[in-house]
Amino acid sequence: MDNPRTQFARRWLAAFSFACFACAASIGTMAAATDANPAAALRARFAELGGKFANSQFQRPLHLDSTESANAVRGDVYAQIDYSFADVNSVFNGPARWCDVLILHINTKFCAASQTPAGTVLTVNIGKKVEERLPDTSRVDFNYRVVAATRDYLAVELHADKGPLSTSNFRILLEATAAEGRRSNLHLSYSYGFGTTGRLAMQVYLATAGRGKVGFTPTEVKPDGQPKYIGGVRGVVERNTMRYFLAIDAYLSALDAPPAERLEKRLVTWYNATAEFPQLHDVEKTAYLEMKRREYRRQQEAAQSSTPPQAAR
Repeated sequence: MDNPRTQFARRWLAAFSFACFACAASIGTMAAATDANPAAALRARFAELGGKFANSQFQRPLHLDSTESANAVRGDVYAQIDYSFADVNSVFNGPARWCDVLILHINTKFCAASQTPAGTVLTVNIGKKVEERLPDTSRVDFNYRVVAATRDYLAVELHADKGPLSTSNFRILLEATAAEGRRSNLHLSYSYGFGTTGRLAMQVYLATAGRGKVGFTPTEVKPDGQPKYIGGVRGVVERNTMRYFLAIDAYLSALDAPPAERLEKRLVTWYNATAEFPQLHDVEKTAYLEMKRREYRRQQEAAQSSTPPQAAR
């Protein structure tokens, strides 16, 4: 059984598994959404990445970046996806389907959208990679906002000022623009800020349960010719950035399935995609599918009842 320090670190890491931007880290990313012509700016960025797409380790046009500062960490995925901009816009230009996307992530235990005087809020519970009661998880309330929406460009932000255990300024930014051949360019940014408590907890995690876990950025070539990948905090953010991108991809992949079959297709697609990477292999397929079916059912039951999200159990 984990000792108290390791349990604290696991809980803190699970709480950190949701997306956020630290202010200092987010300036460059938000510039794309506030540019005079953000669609052109995003396409220009994708043009710059053309060579990296052609040689991507992911065997698809996808590039992953990460950065770390003294009090913030960020991950960015740029991918050309085989879905039209109309499909992407229909899913993400509104809060209704976000919870069905987010619940695919192994650490997301619950999600509910509600309307407040200030706008739409997504209440999200984050936990471990096993089933948990909601009171044992960490709750974060994200403000949902459409930053920009035109006929060929969309930018959506999820933001929370505060998170558990010294975390702050949680933010997801999703950008998309139309590309050739009924495809879309998609950019997903995921980052967060943290204080002394959070950094200490991360150090405990990296020395215990997270020891040996890595991300996707190659740092050197090992004697056997295989790449050595980045570890530490950047490894953590890279793994979760990929998990969230693969949740988006899995949701879109099921849009053409009959409604009754979409959940199962999303779950299987997400699991199979993560299983391709040793970095993301956390649980066996049967365990993941059974856990997520029950978590999704709990989420749907709360949505259909009069129980407010914050009281749901």
